[in-house]
Formats: sequence, structure tokens, C-alpha cells
Amino acid sequence: MRPPARGTARLLSGAGLAAALLLPTAVQAQAAPPARVPAADGGKGQELPGMPSALDPKADQANCTPASREKAKKQDWSRQRLDLNRLHGHSTGEGVTVALIDTGVAEDAEGLDGRVSAAGAAGDDCVGHGTFLAGLIAGTGGDGAHLAGVAPNAKILALRGTDQRGQASAALVTEAVREATAARADVIAVAVALPRRDAALTRAVADARRAGAVVVAAATPDPPRSGTDEIPSRVYWPAGEPGVLSVADMLPAGVRPDSALPTDGIDLAAPGAGVVSGGPRGDGHYLGAGASVAAAYAAGAVAVVRSAYPGEAPEDVVRRLTATAYPADIPQLDPYAAVTTVLGAPASTTGAGHATDPVTVRDTAAADRATGRATVLVLLGSAAVLAVLWAGFALSRGRARGWRPAGAGGTAAE
Repeated sequence: MRPPARGTARLLSGAGLAAALLLPTAVQAQAAPPARVPAADGGKGQELPGMPSALDPKADQANCTPASREKAKKQDWSRQRLDLNRLHGHSTGEGVTVALIDTGVAEDAEGLDGRVSAAGAAGDDCVGHGTFLAGLIAGTGGDGAHLAGVAPNAKILALRGTDQRGQASAALVTEAVREATAARADVIAVAVALPRRDAALTRAVADARRAGAVVVAAATPDPPRSGTDEIPSRVYWPAGEPGVLSVADMLPAGVRPDSALPTDGIDLAAPGAGVVSGGPRGDGHYLGAGASVAAAYAAGAVAVVRSAYPGEAPEDVVRRLTATAYPADIPQLDPYAAVTTVLGAPASTTGAGHATDPVTVRDTAAADRATGRATVLVLLGSAAVLAVLWAGFALSRGRARGWRPAGAGGTAAE
């Protein structure tokens, strides 16, 4: 296509400059989190013990996480942020199985009775972390319904991706992914993150996706206690595998915690600080944090979407979650919007996959040539009119001066 006229180009350039100047302000206004979101609980009224993601590997004996004697007095900010009370009026994850790969899940844990099946040693959760996450995914909240998980009617398949003390390994995670695939789990939530890619794990994840599972993974490991300033940014696995929904933790303000490990390729952010859930022993509550907590929330969101839209393919489920997320630097999980929003065809959403049919582009070459010729004719015609007008003006001035050159002084009589 021929370039537009210079005036049009200047007009478009000016409009583009104005848009560029206004865009940052517009993006910031859109990305700002709602002001009504309360601060993370963990202080007054919510003084609960912390849930570790692993036990001390150097200790001579692994002392399991004791039962909490404290109970939460109110709903934490994360459940309010995810709008779970309204969400459960539309979907509760009925008929969906979530395979949770972490430290295991206690089958008789409070709020999970009768909906947990464990493979092998995964029914013994010494650390307690896996049971804590299972409550976020599918817990009923026990006596306090205000602490229910995202998908309280979903089923949990507990799988070990760690040893008894919570230390993860590629071999254990790979085996767990394969077991989840064989069990035809609808959702596979990997709460651990490995620093190196493993070929066997890559194949296991690909097989799981081909079998129809949506794979959700923590974008990073939970941060070490010694600080993260000296740890460079890197990709963790299996979150970095193609097609895996990579989830990071966020604070109530919508930003990642200062202690969060740096990484790239994050698909979603979800609440991951000051989050309340139960443990494997007793009916008390704990506070948890980290990308593993965020991944559990995202896995629960996948479960309610799959329950509400059983016919959607795994890639469409992922597209639904990312397309309806709250817009920010890292899109923020919004399970209520994911379940209630009516989306168009995949081709209508930028970056949401490939159209099922090839797109035919109309051939505009002939029209472009005609437009070009018309533009040239208009320009030539305008030039001719200007030339005629200039000639008429010059003749009129010449007669008035008696055909003398401009600036010549006096008259013939002088």
C-alpha cells in the first residue's frame, strides 16, 4: 500500500504522540487494586502459628508440625479478594478432581472428610503444608464456612512430590505427575518448584496435558529464611514448561512480596501472604504464604471453571482464567469473573491461541492502486489551479506597474 499524504501522516503522528503521553496514566489507573481490599491479617485478631513448607533437613529427627491451638476469628483478606462467597453461588467444583503434589494430605483433616484419596505415603502429612493447601483448594472451612476453599465440593488426590520433611525432588514430582495422569485428574497442582529442568518431568507434564489435565504450578519455591537479595532471577520447573499455568504470590496491594524469589514467565498472581487454613492435626488454623499458596488458589479456580464449563478444553480453561484476571503488571486471579464472564471465540482474544479456520485476507491491491492514482490526480489538479491563479495575479500586477520591474522608482514624466 502506498504511503498516505504528508498531512495525514502528521495528523496520525500527533495522535500517536498524544496517546503515548496519556497511556501510562491510563494503565496505572486501571491496574490499581480496589481500595476496599483490607490489609493482610496476621496481627491483631489473627495471631496464628505459621505453616512451614518444609522441616529442617539437618535435624536428627523430623518433629512433625504440631496441631494449632488457635482459631481464626474472621475471614482473611484473600477470600474476600477472590470473592468466594459470591463465587460459590455459581460453582463449587462439583465433579472435579484436583491432584495436589506437595507434602501429602491427611485424609481425615478438618473440612476435607471423605473427599481426599491419597496415593501411597501421601496420606501421612508430617509437614502439614499439603493439607494446608488442600484446605485452600477444596476445604469446607469446618465449623467456620467463611474459611471455605475455592472449590469446596471438589475432590483431592494427594500425591507426594517431596520426602517426609518436605524436600522436593524431580524424581518424586515426575512420578506424582504420572500418577495424576493415570488417575485422570482434571487439575494437577504442583506446589513445589525445582531450580533445574528435568527431561523426564518435561515428558510427564506434556503427557498430562495431552490427557486433558490443566497443570498449575508455583512460579517459585517458597522463599528461604535467609533472604533472597543474592538469588538471581531464574525460571523454575515445572512452572516453566509450555502450557503450564505459572502462578506467583501477591500481597493485598497486588504486588509481590519483597522476599519473593525473582522469576520470569508468570501467568497469574494470587493471594500469597497472611492466608488462613487448617492443618493435618486438630481443628486449629495456621497462617501460610508463598507461591505454593497462590498456586493452590489458582488450582481451586481451575476446578470451579471446569465444573461450570465441563465441555471446555484445557487451553480454553487457561485462557478463561487469564482473560478474566484483574489487569495489572501480573494479571491477578479473579475466579468469580472466570466463572461468570461470557467469553467470545478464542480467535477474538489477543494471544489466546489459533483460530480453527484460516483467516482470508481480502486482496486490496487494485483498490490501493486506484486510490494512489486518484491521490496523484488531485495533487496535480491542485498544482495546476495554483499555477493559473499565480499567473493571473502576476499579470494584474504587471499591468498596474506599466510592466516595469518591481521596486523601480518614478514615472516617465519625471
